[in-house]
Amino acid sequence: MVDFTLTDEQLSMREMAHDFAEKEIRPVAWEYDRDGTWPREIIEKAWELGLMNNHFPAEYGGPGLGYLDGCIIEEELAWGCSGISTSLTCNGLATAPVILAASEELKREYLGRLSEAPLLASFCLTEPDAGSDVSGMKTTAVRKGDKWVINGSKCFITNGEYANWYTVYAKTDKEAGHRGISCFIVPRAAGVVVDKHEDKMGQRASNTATVVFDDVEIPADHLVGEENKGFKIAMMTLDRTRPGVAAMATGVARAAMEFAIEYSRQRVQFGVPIAMHQAIQFIIADMATKVHLSRLATYNSAALLDQGKRNTLESSHAKRFAADSAMEVTTDAVQVYGGYGFIKEYKVEKLMRDAKILQLYEGTAQIQRLVIARETLLPRRAEEPAPSHA
Repeated sequence: MVDFTLTDEQLSMREMAHDFAEKEIRPVAWEYDRDGTWPREIIEKAWELGLMNNHFPAEYGGPGLGYLDGCIIEEELAWGCSGISTSLTCNGLATAPVILAASEELKREYLGRLSEAPLLASFCLTEPDAGSDVSGMKTTAVRKGDKWVINGSKCFITNGEYANWYTVYAKTDKEAGHRGISCFIVPRAAGVVVDKHEDKMGQRASNTATVVFDDVEIPADHLVGEENKGFKIAMMTLDRTRPGVAAMATGVARAAMEFAIEYSRQRVQFGVPIAMHQAIQFIIADMATKVHLSRLATYNSAALLDQGKRNTLESSHAKRFAADSAMEVTTDAVQVYGGYGFIKEYKVEKLMRDAKILQLYEGTAQIQRLVIARETLLPRRAEEPAPSHA
């Protein structure tokens, strides 16, 4: 029987995350957005409360929470501000390949760093000429004795300016396309250079940078998993992190809906609050449906992972629908506000700007449709377990 009734522990986690978002994130979110401020103090507070690194197993200093637990927390943090939430949760993207495929020594060293201090790690896959087309990457890793030498650059890297270490994908066989990609851990101290800070339309409190690897040497044992198996590790990683993006999208949409409801009750036109007009009621009803279904799709995709099952199709469903819904709901929230929604004094315009990136990062809406089409046309057995190692 399917049951998404939250346990007492999950309800407590949600309450704690919501309280943090309400008291620590919301009061400064719009100021941070305006100035593009890095939320260092909030990151430190969130780390102290245990709101970061949720999926770390207990043996590496983490709370060992499930994927559904993480989604519950991420929705609340994104309700506060999805830019700050992205900064707080992106360790999950960088560490998933390590948890999946790294050696025990690497897990203890690099997960341990993030467990012992409020440090950050970054996931480095995208390049200027290799976004959705991962096989087009130009970053290379060449084995020289007991070291790997990495050359290339990665763009749109979340927390790139502040990361202590990076999970980096590079070509180890230039002629093999996606079958020639390997995954590595690269410490910042090895010589990683931050080349550019991006000035973004939305999620401005999230740091996004270009990082460069110029003859960066790392020990041979910093290969994650097997050589030339990095693409599979990356795809397995995204299956695990897309439910979190869907949760964030749900939080953004919910925030926009709540602002629209509040405004519609206060704004009077033609002698009554606009909430009394059927045109507005239908907009609000559509918002509520999209938020509700986004959450259900998110929970389903996360629960499958917690059950040890493969969730490729479901995570793409959730990410695509929730991200598209967030864009639609925030746009409609601006519409409910009318001309005021287009003015920065009113908070819904920020949510609309923030929502757009949710349709782009960790696989665009179009890539999700490709995955959904492939999985639907060539379905696998629903009970097929998720592979535990690349």
